[in-house]
Amino acid sequence: MNPERLLALYENVADAPDAVPRLRRFVLDLAVRGKLVPQDASDEPASELLKRIAAEKARLVKAGEIRKSRKEADLSAEDPHELPDKWIWVPFGELHHLVRGVTYSKADVSETASAGFVPILRANNIGSTLTHDDPVYVKSDRVSPDQYLRRGDYMIALSSGSKNLVGKAAMVPDDLDEAFGGFCGAVRLFDPSLVGFVGVFLSSDLYRESISAGSRGIGINNLKKEVLANLHFPLPPLAEQRRIVAKVEELMALLDRLEAARGAAEAIRDRLTAASLARLTAPDTDPPDFPANARFALATLPTLTTRPDQIKSLRQTILNLAVRGKLVEQDPSDEPVSASLSAISAKRDDMVKKKELRREKLLNPVEEDDAPFQIPSTWQWVRVGELALFTQYGTSAKAAPSEAGIPVLTMGNIQDGAVVRTNEKRIPETSDELPSLYLKNLDLLYNRTNSAELVGKTGLYRGDDDCLTFASYLIRIRLSADHTSPIYVNLAMNAPDFRETQIVPHIKKQTGQANVSGSALKNMLIPLPPLAEQHRIVAKVDALMALCDRLEAALTTADTTRARLLEALLHEALTPTDAKEMEAAE
Repeated sequence: MNPERLLALYENVADAPDAVPRLRRFVLDLAVRGKLVPQDASDEPASELLKRIAAEKARLVKAGEIRKSRKEADLSAEDPHELPDKWIWVPFGELHHLVRGVTYSKADVSETASAGFVPILRANNIGSTLTHDDPVYVKSDRVSPDQYLRRGDYMIALSSGSKNLVGKAAMVPDDLDEAFGGFCGAVRLFDPSLVGFVGVFLSSDLYRESISAGSRGIGINNLKKEVLANLHFPLPPLAEQRRIVAKVEELMALLDRLEAARGAAEAIRDRLTAASLARLTAPDTDPPDFPANARFALATLPTLTTRPDQIKSLRQTILNLAVRGKLVEQDPSDEPVSASLSAISAKRDDMVKKKELRREKLLNPVEEDDAPFQIPSTWQWVRVGELALFTQYGTSAKAAPSEAGIPVLTMGNIQDGAVVRTNEKRIPETSDELPSLYLKNLDLLYNRTNSAELVGKTGLYRGDDDCLTFASYLIRIRLSADHTSPIYVNLAMNAPDFRETQIVPHIKKQTGQANVSGSALKNMLIPLPPLAEQHRIVAKVDALMALCDRLEAALTTADTTRARLLEALLHEALTPTDAKEMEAAE
């Protein structure tokens, strides 16, 4: 493998998801298989190197610097793959001594650096390189001399709640006045000349796959000393190790440059996409300019949109266009908004007379300065409480998993503007809050309590009447479907413009949760078109969202195809030459 071949491979798979990280793993895989650089017949065999390492280990034991292992490491398991001549499989424990980290109690810790205390690094300091951020400071008498990190050590995470972190290792570039915590260890090599190739091994999939089966514990993941000692380590001749490390560094530097170039290109593409979409909703865009901006956006999006995640911006722009009156044409013959509002008010008054509702205090009228942005002259800004027949908090009854009872919808059931039925808990049918809290088809559910980024999400219930209820941190908005399109109101409340202008300013954070109250909800502003135009907007949004679905599916399919091509090319590169020739002969 040389830079030219790697570049040729990259050009074939550059647009595949995870292309550069996968190529990094590929380079490391070639390295530990002996396929990255040519073998040299004049190299001293690895068996001679192993003899010197064994002699150094014996010397350290005799000198009392390390203790003899109670149980010698072995390679009883099958070899992971075939190695070149002059390479040998050895137990990893034959190459290193594992130093355990410092154990300490709270009484031994200082919050700041001070005399008599030693900085202790922990698992979160292990990245692609060793970092020194946020150490703890422990009394120096808790630290033994061999627990200070030395040049050529590999600090390794031995225990963690994260399986991905266990086994992660970083090389120590210099002798340090720092030690390491009890959930970590230091791989201290008997021969410092091994440090470069050991780093290649510890970064490889061969290593990660080897430790995965042995790094499980109860509630925490552990990499035991014996598991580490019995790993199959592919030991090349020392001269070849140096050639491998040099080639890995060369190819990784090339991949760094490719990744940076791709990141820069993606950033430019994202900015161009954002700019073309922003022109459609810019407040200073004149109506005559809109068609030209729309044509430009539609013409450039296929080129600029290369990832499924970029479709999200397009969907959000469609919703913003819908609530600004830029998605469909206005029709002067449509029945005015005022007629719908009068009919809603009359229906609400009738429900009060029938004692189905309590009369509520009138909301303040919408003043001209209250309008968040400009809307067509045939539209009207209205408050949610003015548009709704009523709003209502959900059940406070404690729900539990059960086969019997009434399902209770929660905030997790509101997803992407829809109400979905998953992981339902139930309350008894005999609850005093029923039947008044049964959901009806086309009810809107508003999430008043959640994390800051999710609070205020709204979903439309599309289902049978009187089958489900909803939890107290949801608010039901009942609309008159004869005079308002609940589907339009739902898409309006899910538009980014609505979130930015109506929800975010009202978010209040308490004990890790964010809250936007029911009273704030009633006063939120909705840009309301005539009812006929609402239906036209809904039809247009449905058509455009279906187009986004198809575009997203096409991009996902393309990504899958590229990913398969990448795997096929990498598999081909790893196929032994003689096997390829046999396949060709057949």
